[in-house]
Parts: sequence; structure tokens; C-alpha cells
Amino acid sequence: MAAAPYPDTLAADAARVAELAAIAALDQVGRGDETTADQVAVDAMRTGLNTLNIQGRIVIGEGERDEAPMLYIGEEVGNGSGPAIDIALDPLEGTTLTAKAMAGALAVLAMAPRGGLLHAPDTYMQKIAIGPGYPAGTVDLDASAQDNVRALARAKGVTPGEITVLVMDRPRHAELIAALRDVGARIQFITDGDVAGVIHTTEPETGIDLYLGSGGAPEGVLAAAALKCVGGFFQGRLIFRNDDEKARAERTGVTDFDRKYELHELVSGDAIFAATGVTTGALLDGVRMSNGLVTTHTLVMDSFTRTVRRIHTTRPL
Repeated sequence: MAAAPYPDTLAADAARVAELAAIAALDQVGRGDETTADQVAVDAMRTGLNTLNIQGRIVIGEGERDEAPMLYIGEEVGNGSGPAIDIALDPLEGTTLTAKAMAGALAVLAMAPRGGLLHAPDTYMQKIAIGPGYPAGTVDLDASAQDNVRALARAKGVTPGEITVLVMDRPRHAELIAALRDVGARIQFITDGDVAGVIHTTEPETGIDLYLGSGGAPEGVLAAAALKCVGGFFQGRLIFRNDDEKARAERTGVTDFDRKYELHELVSGDAIFAATGVTTGALLDGVRMSNGLVTTHTLVMDSFTRTVRRIHTTRPL
């Protein structure tokens, strides 16, 4: 078997960094302050990354350098030794969920050898995702919502009415929702957190067959990294609302504004994905504290070994 393109310890390192961010965010659950919740998670994740034996570079972070004091796109992290690693991260996916003590907030990051992750600009992305096990071309971003539901139903051997589609509950999805209702599909809504939403398509127990809609482009790359590990399908296309967003995309190297990105273009090589629950949701349990101990629940995926681990860790606070 060929050697892994990154150290054997990198998956454990990624898990530990995600856990640190989730633990830091716990104190902000239910306090109504999204900014502070995000900042403490950012600070903890940055501190954790800087202990790692990597030459790390943030390719998807909290924004561009002039907008984010820490973990900005292009920032170098790690202790400067070891392999060159690109990092996509969202220290707190679900700032609103955290501030309002709602389900499903996560601390998330993905790592890949240098050049392995698309430098997605901080814009929106149209997305479609299904789990593994379907023939190539079963669904497509350019097909209508109705056609995708019908095609997936045929592949599963069920009726369109037995297909459940996950959609973010936003006014911009009104036409999409109407189209899905028209074909008879079930719709499950989420309020935030589309990285977890995309991952739900890979887990039969969630009952989610298809993810559709638009959300953040950085989250699209993070979700694609997770799907890379389990063989799922993902396509995305950047959405630009104004010239400023196009200029931002150009600074990350994007020149084709209409390009439909396949999963292997978003994550071109092997990658590691890690997510730790902040608040309990369908994907992961949240952080819990009791008697001076803190317990975390972390999902770690490695595309090279095709391993998926769910780790419950208890440690002194």
C-alpha cells in the first residue's frame, strides 16, 4: 500500500484542534452574543493549530486579512516544521445556533497537502450532494430539482414521494421549495449549518437522501472534504451578488465565474476532515461538563484510509 500523503498523526491532530475550539465555545452557548462565540472558538483553534508540526496555510478561514484578525485566508499556522498543509476551517459553524443554544453547532476543519483544497472565496455557492453508492451522473447541479428527485428515486428504486431533501430555511429557496413540493418530495429544513447538512446525506440513519440549495462557498469545500472521505457526490457553483464579490474571487485565483465544480476539483487530493459538536445535534453530541471533566464528541474522516471515526473523549477541564 502506498504511503499516506500526510503524517499518520494528522487525523488525531485535527480532532484535537476541533475539540479545543468546541470546548472554548461552550461557555457562549445561550448567551446571545454571536461575535464573542465566534471569537473564542477562533482563538482556541488558532492556538491549537500553532502547536502542530506542520507548515500550515489557511486557504479557507474567517475572511481576508483586512477583515479578520485571526485565521484569515493566507495566514500561516503550525510550528513551521513538518509537511506543507493547506487548511480549511470554520471554528464555529453555527454562531447563531450557539448564541441561541440551538442544536447542531460544530467546530470544523479540513486538512490536505499543499494545493489540495480549492481556495474558495467568501461568497455563496449553489450546491447539490448525495451519499455514496450511486452511479455517476445520477444527479446534476444543472438539472431541475424535480428531475434530480426523480432520478435519485429511480436509482434507489422508490417513488419521488419517498425522497427526503435537506434544504436551508431561507427566503432565497422559495422557488426550490415549491419545485420540491410539486414533485412530491419530503423536505427537511435546517436553520444553519450546511456542512452538517451535506454530511447527513452519507448517513442512512438520518433519512436524508439529497441536499440542495445555496450556502457559503467555504462551507462547500469543507463539506466536499467530508464527502471525499466516504465517496459521496458533490457539485457546486459560485454565486456572485456584486462586482466586489467577483473581485474577491479573482484574488483567490477564480477566473471562470460560471464554472461547475466537481468534488475532485474542490478537494483534489486526499484529505482529513474533523468536526466536534458544540451543541447536540443529529450529527454529533455537544460538549458536556461535569465534576471538573469535559466530554467531547468528534467525527474524524480520512480519505486515504477511508476510515470514519466517532470519538468520545473525556478529560480534565
